[in-house]
Amino acid sequence: MTDKTQVTFTDPLIDTYRESITRKSGFIESLRQHNTALLVIDVQYLDAKRGYGLFSNAEMSGLPPESQEYYFNRLETMVLPNIRRLQDAFREAGLEVIHTRIQSLTRDGRDRGPGHKRLGLHAAPGTIEAKFLEEVEPMGDEIIINKTASGVFNSTNLEYVLRNLGITALVICGVYSNECVSTATRDACDLGFYVTIVEDGVATVTPELERATVTTMRDRYARILTTDEVIGEVGKLA
Repeated sequence: MTDKTQVTFTDPLIDTYRESITRKSGFIESLRQHNTALLVIDVQYLDAKRGYGLFSNAEMSGLPPESQEYYFNRLETMVLPNIRRLQDAFREAGLEVIHTRIQSLTRDGRDRGPGHKRLGLHAAPGTIEAKFLEEVEPMGDEIIINKTASGVFNSTNLEYVLRNLGITALVICGVYSNECVSTATRDACDLGFYVTIVEDGVATVTPELERATVTTMRDRYARILTTDEVIGEVGKLA
């Protein structure tokens, strides 16, 4: 006989983490002091454009058609427009917009991290794979951080740059939610930054992974807000 009893899983430390990590006045103070930056992760032709990079051969991408359709539909109809709205709001408020992308130092990619070598991830300088999507590309002298690993803090000088800028809080968007976005969030939180993930400004390849990532990050490593909520805070406080 099948047991249909539903089990509700609760986090016994959720209140402690919520009060200590995601409800501190530091979020508000960082905005008021212009010490909050928007971090846009890996929105480039390599991994975020139909028919290019990892998806240049849809059948060889390793993802079933339904996963590809879910990912690109979410990107094109929601995430990319929301990232652009966030960029516009931060720029208007005089706040930093920082971009990360996967790009090697060398044409042959010999400097890539071991993980990217094993996965075959390579975006050489000057190639289409390394190019940002036009609708959310950097403007002016906005900072670009190139990386060859999932974790931007582990593989680049991003922390050093943020400290030099006086940044104490990050609003994170981009791809993939459960990989590079998640890794950056955990690392930023551990390094003492106040972190916000934009729930409708990130994407990955299945709704299950999307939900699992948000559930894991929420009130443990980051606040989870919508694009409208972030823009509202920026407009009010910055």
